Amino acid sequence: MKSSPAPAEEAELTIGELAAEFGLATHVLRHWESVGLIRPDRRVNGRRRYTRAQLTRVAIIMRGREVGIGLDQLRLMLGTDDAADRRAVLQRHRDELDRRIAVATASRNLLDHALDCPVEDFLQCPDFQRLVQGPGCRLDP
Repeated sequence: MKSSPAPAEEAELTIGELAAEFGLATHVLRHWESVGLIRPDRRVNGRRRYTRAQLTRVAIIMRGREVGIGLDQLRLMLGTDDAADRRAVLQRHRDELDRRIAVATASRNLLDHALDCPVEDFLQCPDFQRLVQGPGCRLDP
């Protein structure tokens, strides 16, 4: 008769199983490990083993990447126990996102004006020239 695995063993995932949960290649998880974002909970015969708690961590990393948070910022956010430090990372990212949204909005307004410009050649339009030279359209590095 085969014995049932202990609850802790049931909760462990191999790197392949963890990657499959998110449709990732295992090399992505290895890279995240190499930059300090995740780490196996233990190793068995040299193989990584992750608990299901790592599912949440990987989900946070993936969501962060989707909204443009860099791996360095994610490492800072996930590597601290200080809630204020975590919020500071998110606030800096939000401030940068707000800046990029303002630039994108100004750029779209410029394009809208050029497309709807009553002047036959929008390059000759004084309003277009004013918009293109305005501070809101500059793409700051």
